[in-house]
Amino acid sequence: MLAIIIVYLSLPFITKMENQLKNIVKTIIKKKYKILIDNLYFQPTRKEFEGDITLLLFPLLKNIKTDPENLGKTIGLNLKDKSDMVEEFNLVKGFLNLTISNSFYVSFLNSIAKNKKYGHLKPNKNSKTIIVEYSSPNTNKPLHLGHIRNNLLGYSVSKILEANGNNVIKTQIINDRGIHICKSMVAWKLFGKNSNPSDLNIKGDQFVGKFYVLYNEQYNNEVSKLVASGMSEIDAKNQAPIYLKAKELLKKWELNDRDTKKLWSKMNKWVYEGFEMTYKKLGVDFNTIYYESDTYLLGKKIIEEGIKKKVFYYKKDGSVWVDLSSEGLDEKLLLRSDGTSIYITQDLGTAYQRIKDNPKISSMVYTVGNEQDYHFKVLFLILKKLGYDWAKNLYHLSYGMVDLPSGKMKSREGAVVDADDLIETMVKSAEEISNDHGKKNEVDDLKKLYNDIGLGALKYFILKVDPKKRILFNPKSSFDFNGNTGPFIQYAYARIQSILRENRNIQWDSKKTIKIFSKEKEILKQILIYPEVVKNAGDLYSPSLIANYTYDLVKLFNSFYQNINILGEKDTNLRSFRLLLSKKVGEIIYNSSLLLGINVPDRM
Repeated sequence: MLAIIIVYLSLPFITKMENQLKNIVKTIIKKKYKILIDNLYFQPTRKEFEGDITLLLFPLLKNIKTDPENLGKTIGLNLKDKSDMVEEFNLVKGFLNLTISNSFYVSFLNSIAKNKKYGHLKPNKNSKTIIVEYSSPNTNKPLHLGHIRNNLLGYSVSKILEANGNNVIKTQIINDRGIHICKSMVAWKLFGKNSNPSDLNIKGDQFVGKFYVLYNEQYNNEVSKLVASGMSEIDAKNQAPIYLKAKELLKKWELNDRDTKKLWSKMNKWVYEGFEMTYKKLGVDFNTIYYESDTYLLGKKIIEEGIKKKVFYYKKDGSVWVDLSSEGLDEKLLLRSDGTSIYITQDLGTAYQRIKDNPKISSMVYTVGNEQDYHFKVLFLILKKLGYDWAKNLYHLSYGMVDLPSGKMKSREGAVVDADDLIETMVKSAEEISNDHGKKNEVDDLKKLYNDIGLGALKYFILKVDPKKRILFNPKSSFDFNGNTGPFIQYAYARIQSILRENRNIQWDSKKTIKIFSKEKEILKQILIYPEVVKNAGDLYSPSLIANYTYDLVKLFNSFYQNINILGEKDTNLRSFRLLLSKKVGEIIYNSSLLLGINVPDRM
């Protein structure tokens, strides 16, 4: 029974009703049975029974010496007689099913009518400050489909945390140094012929990415030749001439070699310009940006401190390690034998620098794919072992990879879905589909409309899936106007705006009695839980809760729209009620879509 109760308590539907009903029921029990009850347990009424919310009677029988039927009838009759909230009740064994009155729903809608940001909280002096890191690309290749999920997820989580009243700092760490960057630089020196992006009329990140692919093609050829000559595969990989050139370039970079740094700066500048164009298309942004080239030295200092504290140790070859076997992990390399740093070196420095820059932050969220789960376990544990109290407030927002129907993407081979190409494809698909839907002559800016629909389809498809799950991305299915898609939700919003366009001045008298049909009540139930859904989405870092809530709301509204006369209703007050209900649904669609980074057009 305890496990069942815990599940019930986690359901958001009952929150507002429960709080009001608890006080009334406690008063009834106190007066009738002379007993003070601390806990009452409610749940949404099961669909096969009449009612909206159900009181569990069995837990009460431990203190009240009667049978569930008499207890249920006593509470039910008193609720009907002494509360305007309960309209009807029925008993099913130990469950008291309560039907909530129209007046409760009418009062509820009236209470939120003027609140355009219903369900969203504003920051105050006691608000937490949370850093959310996302994107964090390497400067050796353009953004691809995997980066898109990362950016959309991180940005959406940031907006959801803001809607929960937090101050949020959106940030990224640009991995702008290291062996992978040197690989692109070596390839450009060997094959670039002093060219630049404008020579090929392409974005800078795509230009540099081509040389990363060229490097790996050359590297694989060299390894194959060395293996064919009799060398072992491991030795061949470490002795391939182009790889040795990349390693040498990395050493020069860390020694501040002038020519190396000059080439590095030039190629990175090309990439940054390309990234910024993609971010703008995708509709994401950042408050702060950190660079690995700035933080890796701080990471090295932290490692030096760890050696002094005997948290880290040297191996015979001069490399630096940490032993985490007592915590169930393994040994972890922190610095190579030649003194060059690795990813975790800069991650240590970046974490420290962010806390230094924002000493009052409450937590820090890393949006990184689940392929790095082990890495972040190690990172957080190392920071704790170093004695940083704030390390306990670090969280890895781990998410599943994005697959294509043809298989996993491999950036080293150039077999990726480029982010810019995908965005362009989605926008073009939106244009083609829009030619068969809606009234284009009513839309002032068709280019913006196609962009909103295309990106709405992409973002919703990605975000409706629980972050922990893998995604098989299929662009075609993301445009279904009758399915769980972005365009389906956008179209519902546009329909509501069409209804309201000629009925902006809604004169509803909430004091007059009106009859609410089940379709309207179902919508109000869904609206009732919106604040709790926003809270849960923030607590779980899960935009999928927002996406699927909005889909359910739209389905309920569409059923209401198809079955209930709105504009043709002769009772002006009832018509105004339905218009206000439609308006509130539109506001929630608008606000919840913004939490997903999706624009909803007024006309489609």
